[in-house]
Amino acid sequence: QVQLVESGGGLVQAGESLRLSCAASRSFFRIVAGGWYRQAPGKQRELVAAITGGDSTNYSDSVKGRFTISRDNAKNTIYLQMNSLKPEDTAVYYCNADLRNGFLNTYNYWGQGTQVTVSS
Repeated sequence: QVQLVESGGGLVQAGESLRLSCAASRSFFRIVAGGWYRQAPGKQRELVAAITGGDSTNYSDSVKGRFTISRDNAKNTIYLQMNSLKPEDTAVYYCNADLRNGFLNTYNYWGQGTQVTVSS
């Protein structure tokens, strides 16, 4: 019954910003760790950013200094703040997270994907 629900994608011009959100649909589950992936047409899906249960973060070289992954535990949501967007950032962005239920069992889930298009 639980889902990761993504939002925030859209069409922007180069240099503009977007913030993606990924929320667990049921409060019974908590996001303990997660990441954002992206996949452009004809390309492999790649990890863009990740956040651990201890709130340490990692970024791909292509987005370092421009993207920030964060978490709001009260809202059961992780975010990807994307600044200074470039046309090469155009892709479908997917959220992935480890969700822990009330019985302390952890399962991995994917979001449905959200399109980000950056025009030049």
